[in-house]
Amino acid sequence: MGHHLAPIKAYLDDPSVSEVMVNRADEIYVERHGALERTSAKFADHEAYETAINNVLQFTGKSLYQPDPLIDARLPDGSRVHVVKAPASRFGTTMTIRKFSPSMLDLDWLCEIGTLTPQAAEYLTVAVEAERNTLVAGGTSSGKTSLLNALSRYAPSGERIVVIEDAAELQLQQDHIVSLERQPPDEQGRGGADIRELFRSALRLRPDRIIVGEVRGGEALEMIQAMTAGHGGSMGTLHANSPADALNRLETMALMSEVELPLHALRAQVASAVDVVVQMSRVVGGERLVTGVCEVLPLDDEGRYQLREMFRLAPSAEGEKRLELVWTGERSSAADPVTRQSASVTELTRPIFTETTE
Repeated sequence: MGHHLAPIKAYLDDPSVSEVMVNRADEIYVERHGALERTSAKFADHEAYETAINNVLQFTGKSLYQPDPLIDARLPDGSRVHVVKAPASRFGTTMTIRKFSPSMLDLDWLCEIGTLTPQAAEYLTVAVEAERNTLVAGGTSSGKTSLLNALSRYAPSGERIVVIEDAAELQLQQDHIVSLERQPPDEQGRGGADIRELFRSALRLRPDRIIVGEVRGGEALEMIQAMTAGHGGSMGTLHANSPADALNRLETMALMSEVELPLHALRAQVASAVDVVVQMSRVVGGERLVTGVCEVLPLDDEGRYQLREMFRLAPSAEGEKRLELVWTGERSSAADPVTRQSASVTELTRPIFTETTE
C-alpha cells in the first residue's frame, strides 16, 4: 500500500494531520490542528490515483470497480476511508481518510488538550460505570467517535458489548466485543444486512450493553426500546447541534420506523431511555470541545422534554480568553446509587453525587 499512496504517505504518517482529503488526483487537502490546508502533493495521473484507491479498498475486501457509488473502508490501523465515485462526485472520484489516533482513546489526553475538564471526565466515567444510557451529539468531525471510544474503556470488565456500525470505525477498549457492520446486498439484492436487522440480531446475542456507532434512521426505535428493556449503559452518537436537538432528532428518526406509536408514548420512551447527552462541537479555529453535558428528566406536564444542565462552557477560571467546561452546581439524578457503587467518585465529583457539597 505504501507505494501506491506515496504522494500522501507523509501526511498519513504525520501525527499533526487528522484527515487527508483527495478531491482529485492533483488536488489534495489535509486537516492539521483543526485547520484545512491545500498541499502541493498530487498523484502522477488519474490512473495512479484510482489504483491507490483500489489498493486501499482491498483491505476490507472491496473494490473501486464495484457498482456502489459510495464506498466505506478502513486501513489496518483503524483509519476510516470514504470514497465517492464519479459521476456521483461530479468532478471526479474523491477519497477522504480520517486518521485513527490511539491517543484519542484516553480521557486524560482529551483533558490535557482541553476537550473537557477533569471534573467532567470523571462525571462521565461514573455515568458509564453506573450504566447510564449516553448519547454523544455533535456535528461532522466534532470528535463524537473519539469521545465514545474513550468512554468505552470505563465499562466494567466482564461485560459483553455488542457494537453496531454502518462502517466499522470504533476502537473500543474492552475484551469482550462483538462487532456488527452493515452489509449492502449483492447485485441481485441478496445477502444484505441493514442497521435495523443488525439491531434485532444484537438483541439475540445476549448483550450487556449495545453501542451504536451512529444513529441515522429508523433503528433509533430499536435502540430506544433496547435502552428501556434492561440494556443499561448503552451508548451511541448522532448528529445534533444541542442536547435538546439530539432528543428531537432521535424522536424524528424513531418515527421513520414502520412501527406506529402515539407521539406522547414515543417521547416518554425517549425520555426514559436516554440518561445523559454529551454535546461535542468544533469551534472557531478547529478545536474540538465538549460544550455541554445534560441529564434527561421525565417529560413535563405538557409532554415536552426536560434537561438538567450539568456542565456548560464558561470563561476559564484562570482568566484567559478561552472557555472551559464547568459544573453548573446541579446535583445528579443518579446520585445515591452511584455514590454507593462507584469507586470513581473522588473529591472532584463528590459534590455532584452527594446530598451536600463539601
